[in-house]
Amino acid sequence: MDRAQEIGLFRWKIIGEATDVSLSARERGRLVRVLAEREHLHPSGRWVRVGRNTLDRWIRAYREGGFDALVPAPRRRTKGTPERLELAEALRREQPARTAAQIHRIILEAEGAAPSATTIQRHFKAVGLPWKSSGVARALGRFEAEAPNELWTGDALHGPIVDGHRTFLFCFLDDHSRLLVGYRWAGRENVLNASAALRAGIAARGVPKAVYVDNGSPFVSGQLLRACAVLGIRLIHSTPGRPEGRGKIERVFRTVRDQVLVELEDRPPASLEDLNRIFQSWAEQVYHRRVHTETEQTPLERFLAAGVSPRPSEAVLREAFRWSERRTVSKTGTVGMHGNTYEIDPELAGRQVDLVFDPLELTEVQVRLDGRDRGLAVPRVIKRHVHPRAQPAAEKPVVPTGIDYLGLIQKRRDQELKQRIDYRNLPTAGSDNDDDKEMTA
Repeated sequence: MDRAQEIGLFRWKIIGEATDVSLSARERGRLVRVLAEREHLHPSGRWVRVGRNTLDRWIRAYREGGFDALVPAPRRRTKGTPERLELAEALRREQPARTAAQIHRIILEAEGAAPSATTIQRHFKAVGLPWKSSGVARALGRFEAEAPNELWTGDALHGPIVDGHRTFLFCFLDDHSRLLVGYRWAGRENVLNASAALRAGIAARGVPKAVYVDNGSPFVSGQLLRACAVLGIRLIHSTPGRPEGRGKIERVFRTVRDQVLVELEDRPPASLEDLNRIFQSWAEQVYHRRVHTETEQTPLERFLAAGVSPRPSEAVLREAFRWSERRTVSKTGTVGMHGNTYEIDPELAGRQVDLVFDPLELTEVQVRLDGRDRGLAVPRVIKRHVHPRAQPAAEKPVVPTGIDYLGLIQKRRDQELKQRIDYRNLPTAGSDNDDDKEMTA
């Protein structure tokens, strides 16, 4: 992800809560004053404060133009910067304890000119070199959210070996009800599968106000943050070494180990599809319908107490979970991306444009300039159809059918399936049935 996108996402992290339309002017003013008094971790690695006038300007920009309005125009690199950044990388690899400021001084002394310390730090982050950071301190406020979809917590659990490969459960938990709002067993621990679980949850249960995750690689991707920014969701990362607020999902994972994974040790699923079917059956038939010891309600009952939450359209979801990369248009009106070549409007030659696309299909790429749609890029040379960071495992969609597994759950499901014809006479059955269907992702 380029510098401009990082800045835009940094701004959204700060003002996300203040853009809530339910806030009164007075409440928003108090919140902005609090935000102005805090220190925030800048993409450069420095802790900074942002003035109230600047925060107000960002909020107005977001209201008028959405997330794209928070992305600044990119700056051009000076001549020689790439070579000096390579030297900076070599200096850091030579001695990992060197700070970016120290490396800046070394290059300045040796070459007579050097990239700034912030540019060097940004480069280190892009290439994955370790750098010192205490993390972003985030305050979650209340121990329990007051309403459904106020706060979701997401995490990943290492699961059984299926077909010779380790599996991973990506799961999002509604803090108020303890409902598993979105989940997905996958063969790779990456942002693509984390996003798929979140997208399934949003499609079935509505848009949360905030999502709380750890600092694992699937959750710190700029692509996931972009999805949250487009949907108006605050993405909150826990402070490294201080996992406060993650107790509920850790307790759920312990339940998953005790009630599901232990049963799979002697009778492993034949495929990833089977594993997803088994887990869906357990989640919807057992976990969601069992009274929780703390809330004294079932997760499904507590989640639906306030009614069914509105859900975004498929078009909105599709836009949110697209990926975006910035490229400079050549003099001949072409751009390259991951080995592919695309032709776009020649009038954009020399301009930097955003390429927006589905990571699983790189033949259809939308071109945007300053947040405005400039049509589709015309594929000329396609060597790669899937983004290199996507790499999906071979999976089939989970289809809600009868489950021949976990005896007790199967018996309960069979009994309910036989009685399903009577559900239309129950006032709440339609909502439960619709939700069960939509949780299939």
